Parts: sequence; structure tokens; C-alpha cells
Amino acid sequence: MSYPETRIITQPMAASGLITRRNFLKASSIAAAGSLLLQGAPARAANLASERTLRFHNVHTDEELAIRCCPEKDYDRETRLRFSSLLRDHHADEVREMDPALIDIFFAISAFTGATGPFKILSGYRSPETNSWLRGFHSGVAEHSMHIEGKAVDIRMDEVSTRELRSVGLALAMGGVGYYPRSNFVHLDTGSIRHW
Repeated sequence: MSYPETRIITQPMAASGLITRRNFLKASSIAAAGSLLLQGAPARAANLASERTLRFHNVHTDEELAIRCCPEKDYDRETRLRFSSLLRDHHADEVREMDPALIDIFFAISAFTGATGPFKILSGYRSPETNSWLRGFHSGVAEHSMHIEGKAVDIRMDEVSTRELRSVGLALAMGGVGYYPRSNFVHLDTGSIRHW
């Protein structure tokens, strides 16, 4: 598969914003014991150390991506670039390097829900211009959105309800979780732990 020849914006992620693999596994284990996860999730927590394939589908570009990963290993540059390309701003055709901690969040959701189907990407990176344009149409678009920083995604899945995605995201406590049931999607980011 070839990737669009677009300008890639790279910027170092703040050290405090990254999730170390050890912290990820610890947080995920704690979340597995939490009351927000469904029955059987603690048993699925054992899967956190094993490698698994994550599948993604960008609903706007109809592109698909499958990546094999494990939170005990760092993501190589090729994986990060493929992930970032899929989550590019499709309005501006602009790619920004996405926070790899988002992959950790996807991994944990897949492990806890047992979902094998693709994560449907509604929004990943947004250029400041695109974000400003969207604010003119939707009151829920933040002026200083984490999408601009490459630290947020809006998703849904066919095999997991948005309500369950929200519950798992809250239990993981790995960043922000926004729940939009009327629009049928969940916002996930790697910022501070909060929800709306």
C-alpha cells in the first residue's frame, strides 16, 4: 500500500504526555479490576502482555490499516508513520505524527472488549485551519482541541457499542474520554484524565 505524499508535521511529545509501557500495564491491570469493565475483563487483562493485531478503518478516506503490536515493545518508525498517515487531516491532506500512546489505548480497548473488528476513525489529526472551520459548524469542537496536537481520536466500532467504549475508556483512566451518543462516537485522548 502506498501512502499519500503529504507534509508530515513532527513535534516532540511532552514527556509527561507519554505513557510508559510499565505504567500502561499497571494502569490497565488496575482498570481490569474496576467496576466499569464488563464481566470477564479481568481474565482478558492477561492478554495485555501478548502481541495482537489492531485493525483500523478511516471512514472518510476508506483506507484500512492493520498493525501488529504489544505495549511491552516500542512502536517502530514505520508503524508510527502508517498510523499517523491513516489519522491525517483528510480535509487538508496533512499528516502530523500522532502520539503513540493512542496505540496503547486502542490495544487496551481491544484486549478488554475482545473486539477484533476495526476501529472506525472519524477524526484524528486536525490542522488548526480545519479545527477552526469545524467550530463554525459544531458547537462541541474545542478551540484548543487535542486533535490539533495529534493526541486525540474520535472513534466507533460495529461490534462494541459507544457506551461500552466509553466505559472501558473511563476505566482505563489513560486520558480524556468524551461521549457523544447522539452522534454515535467516543472521543479518546492522551491528555489529562477527565470526561464529558
